[in-house]
Amino acid sequence: MKVSPIVLLFILSLVAISLATPNSTASTGQSVLVLNLHEEIDPGSSHFISSALSGVNRNNTVAVVIDMNTPGGILQNMLDIINAINATQARGVPVYTYVPSYGGAASAGSYIALASTAVYMGNATAIGPSTPIVVGGTSLEQNHTENYFIAYMGALAQENGHNVTAAQIMVSQDRAYTGHEAIAINLVNGYASNLTSFLSKMGLGGYNVVTQNPNFYDNFLSFLSNTTVDGLLILVGSIAILADIYHGTAVLTIVGVAFIALGLLGAEIVSASLVGIILVLIGALFIFLEAKTGHGIALISGVIVTIFGTFMLASPYLSSNPGYSPSPFGTGDIVAAILIAIIAIVIGLFVRRIALSLKSKKYTGAEILVGKTAVVRKPINPIGTVSVEGIQWRARSEDGSIIDQNAKVTIVGREDLLLVVRKS
Repeated sequence: MKVSPIVLLFILSLVAISLATPNSTASTGQSVLVLNLHEEIDPGSSHFISSALSGVNRNNTVAVVIDMNTPGGILQNMLDIINAINATQARGVPVYTYVPSYGGAASAGSYIALASTAVYMGNATAIGPSTPIVVGGTSLEQNHTENYFIAYMGALAQENGHNVTAAQIMVSQDRAYTGHEAIAINLVNGYASNLTSFLSKMGLGGYNVVTQNPNFYDNFLSFLSNTTVDGLLILVGSIAILADIYHGTAVLTIVGVAFIALGLLGAEIVSASLVGIILVLIGALFIFLEAKTGHGIALISGVIVTIFGTFMLASPYLSSNPGYSPSPFGTGDIVAAILIAIIAIVIGLFVRRIALSLKSKKYTGAEILVGKTAVVRKPINPIGTVSVEGIQWRARSEDGSIIDQNAKVTIVGREDLLLVVRKS
């Protein structure tokens, strides 16, 4: 069968065009993966980035773009993200950082940016400063950590072709650069007004773009990764249990235990200082002691110790966490701690007043309870517990009968601190 010269020329033209055209999603199935890192660097964002990069390879992804706007965060999670980036690059997939207009790659975020294949900045952006913070550490510990990360930042910059001196100055002098300054000194690679422009400059404009954001689990990890939140959860949980002792129901106790468990879980997630955890738990014990003393001093002391322990949760003592960048505590945290202490004093005085009133009723005026209705909290067989006016009393039945839980009874007498009741 003879092929027409025109048909042959047409076939050869198609072959030439296909060979000259860059790879596209239609022919390779590859896409550009965009990861929106618009939050602090913590276990939640680390899990988000690491999980997303774990399934990336050259067959399904032509490039990864971290769309970054972060104030920084926990250094250990920063290192975890950088390790995930390095592993992705080793599989032949470039990982870029793009800082959108009015965004920033601050502190821990600056290390992640310089670990990527290339960094592009939008309008009114900044990168740095990058000095690590050792909360509650000695000057020697601060210098030791800072010197390490000066060298580490320099190694990242050198590996990816950035200005090593400028990168190290961000750490040693706590310096930040605007996007245009960073471009001028070759600290970052270039400028792009938006993500579409950036993708075009990288030759990625013809690929399908897949965007991912942190899911509910990632956000939950981020919530529990805040040591201030962890300390407050334990504090509020302890006060809830104390309130339940006076109130006489199990609801607040359940809530309190749940809060304390979440606070301890969060402390575990961020590898919190064991010293801080011990102080927080000692504070909780002081709060529980208030139920015994009833003078308010134990409650106030417990709140103060818990607040101090909350700040120590982020310290390096007996912790694998190398530190933060920037500091996890600011002026707002200090003001909040002072307000909590003042509120604790007010609550302590209020609790003292209630305790004195209850004590007076128990030992001098308990006879006025006779004739009132109570609810059985612990079955009476032969001795149980009843609740009257929110206060728990030991009780026995008048005729020795068994009275079930939640039954209503009438108080008919008193024997010291034991009430005599009759089923209503």
